[in-house]
Amino acid sequence: MQNLLYVGLGGAIGSILRYAVGLWAIRLFPAASLPVGTLSVNVMGCLILGLLAGISEARDLISDEVRLLVMVGLLGGFTTFSTFGAETIALFRASQRLLPVVYVVGSATLGVGAAWIGHWVGRSV
Repeated sequence: MQNLLYVGLGGAIGSILRYAVGLWAIRLFPAASLPVGTLSVNVMGCLILGLLAGISEARDLISDEVRLLVMVGLLGGFTTFSTFGAETIALFRASQRLLPVVYVVGSATLGVGAAWIGHWVGRSV
């Protein structure tokens, strides 16, 4: 039961942070055609998760409780793949052709790249 509380608390914090980043992105890029907020949280989430995974693998410094709170809960609530899918479909439905492809390729490339960099840095710490 305690594990569920760690995941739930982390998820609540991550969701609030995701919402805040979305508002920040709208203020910073009001005319953006791409969903900058979703792209930002997904890339940041991949970077942080990669970093923590690398640290955990190299140093075994992350307890099960911290892993559940941060890696499963917080980052699970912070990143948003389901929103990514819905926004991609919305771009296609808005008669966009190139933009959704750029968004999908950019999200995958930046997300995996950020996870790789985070993992590399985490192992080096």
